[in-house]
Amino acid sequence: MADHKIARLTRLLRQGRCLDIAVDHGVCNEPSFLVGLEDMPRVMDQLVEARPDAIQLNYGQADLLQHRPHKDRPALVMRVDMGNPYNTTVHRHMWAVLQNQDDPVLPAVQMDAACAVINLFMLPGEPDLFRQCIANIARVRADCDRYGMPLMIEPLVMAPHAERGGYMVDGDAEKIVTLVRLARELGADIVKADPTADPVDFHRVVEAARCPVLVRGGGKEDLRQVFQRSRVLLDQGAVGMVYGRNVYQHAEPAAVVLGLMAMIHEGASAETAWRLYQEADPRRHAA
Repeated sequence: MADHKIARLTRLLRQGRCLDIAVDHGVCNEPSFLVGLEDMPRVMDQLVEARPDAIQLNYGQADLLQHRPHKDRPALVMRVDMGNPYNTTVHRHMWAVLQNQDDPVLPAVQMDAACAVINLFMLPGEPDLFRQCIANIARVRADCDRYGMPLMIEPLVMAPHAERGGYMVDGDAEKIVTLVRLARELGADIVKADPTADPVDFHRVVEAARCPVLVRGGGKEDLRQVFQRSRVLLDQGAVGMVYGRNVYQHAEPAAVVLGLMAMIHEGASAETAWRLYQEADPRRHAA
C-alpha cells in the first residue's frame, strides 16, 4: 500500500480503531434524515467537542471541520457519491452517481480527507443500480490509488421497498457476506458493513472483508440496545462503528460518543457505556 494511503489510514484508525460519525445525509434528499442536522455549524461544534475519531461529510460541508485550527480535530471521511435508494418514495428509476464527475477523488484530496467513501447498493429488482455502483467504484478506486487516498466501500443489502415503507437493511448474513467479499475484490481498503440480523454472525463479514471493518448504524434505535449490539459486533471483529442518526438525533450527542468511544477504544462493556452516557448527559443533572 502506498505511503500516503498508510498515513491517511493511520490518521483515521487510531490504534487501529475508529468511531466515525456520519452527518453526510444531506445528499440523500430525504427530509427525515435532516432532523437534527438543520444547523450544521452547531452540529459540527458539538461533534468536534465530543472528539470522535472521524466525521463523515460531503464536500459542501467539509469546511466546517477542516477550516478549524485544532490540530487534533477528528479526521475527515468524505463521501464521493450520492443516490436515491434511501427515499421513502418509490422512484421509477434508481440511480447512484459520483458527486464530481470529472475527478471524483480530487475534492477529498483538496480537503485533506483521511478517506473517501462510496456506496455499493444491492436492491431487489434493481440490477442497473448495482451496475452503476460497480462502475462508480471502478472509477474511484483508480483515482484513490493515484492520489494515495484510502477507499471505504459501503456494501448495502436492502430489503424490498414495499415490506417496510422504504428500503431498509436486509440483515441476511449470507447476502451481506457475499456483497462484502465483492467490495474487497473491488479494492476496498476499509469496509463499512451493515450488521447481520444475528450479530454473532458478524465474524463472517470480517473474514470476507480481509481489511478493517466498521459497522454501519442505520436508523435511530433505543440507545441501550445500540450499545448492547455494538459490543457484540466489536467482539466479533469489527474495529469500530459509523453511526449517524443514533448520535446526531439524540439530545446529547457528546454523551453518546463518550459511551461508544469507551467500547471501541477501551473495551468497555455495554453496561459501562450506558453508565458513561447517563453520567455525561447534563439533562440528568439539571435543576
